[in-house]
Amino acid sequence: MYWFLVAAAVIFIAAKRHKRRPSDSTGSRVPVPRSQRSGEEGEAVVQAELRAALQWLCGDDFYLHPGTLLLNHAPGSAFPTAEVDHLAVTPFGIFVVETKNWAGRIEPGPDLQSVVRIGVDGRREMRRSPTQQNRSKVAFLRSVLPGCWPVEGIAAFPHAHCNLSSALPLNLMRATDLRQWLRDRKSWHDARGSLPVDVVQARRAILAVAETGSLAIEMHRATLRENPKKLPSLP
Repeated sequence: MYWFLVAAAVIFIAAKRHKRRPSDSTGSRVPVPRSQRSGEEGEAVVQAELRAALQWLCGDDFYLHPGTLLLNHAPGSAFPTAEVDHLAVTPFGIFVVETKNWAGRIEPGPDLQSVVRIGVDGRREMRRSPTQQNRSKVAFLRSVLPGCWPVEGIAAFPHAHCNLSSALPLNLMRATDLRQWLRDRKSWHDARGSLPVDVVQARRAILAVAETGSLAIEMHRATLRENPKKLPSLP
C-alpha cells in the first residue's frame, strides 16, 4: 500500500509539471516588436497589391515570392545577407520592393540617402531612404543576372495616413499606385522591343543565391537589432 501511494504521488507531481510546461514556454517567448508587427501588416497590404497588379498585367506569367527572402550578397562580411520585402519577377523586369508602413508626410531629405518623415505633431525625423536600402540589393542581382534583364528597386507606402511629396523620386509611391507604375513599366519595356525576361530561369537564378527559411530571416533581423543603423534627428 505504501509503495502504491508513493507511485501515485510521483505520477501526480509529474503530471502537474507537464501541465505547467506550455505556459512556461509561452511566457518565455520574446515578444514581437511593435515596429515589426506594423511592418508585417504593411507588407501584407503591398503583397496583395502586387499580386493583383501582376495578375492583371501578366496573367500567370510572373513570379511573386511568397514573403520575405534574404540575398547572400556579401558572404564572409559582418552583414552577409540583405532582406528583401517583396521580389517580383515579370517578363518586363525584376523588381525589388521595399515596404514602409509609415504615417505622416514624407519629403525628400537633404541628400539622396535620406527622406524626412513629418509626424502629425509636426516633428521632423530623418530616415534612411528606401531607395538607398534597395541599392545594394539591386546591384547584387544585376551582377548575377544577364545584363539584358532589367532590375529595379521601388518602395511602397501602404499606410492610410501617409502623404508623399511630389518631389520624391518616382520609384517611391503609395501602395495603391503600384498597379499604374507597373503598367507604365510594361508599356515602356514593350515599346522598346526588349526581349522578355525568362521568368522561370530568373526565379531559379535568384533563389540559388537567397535564403528563404524563417530561422535564417530571424537571425538576420536579430543581427540588425544588435547593430542598428540610425540617422540623426532633425531640429
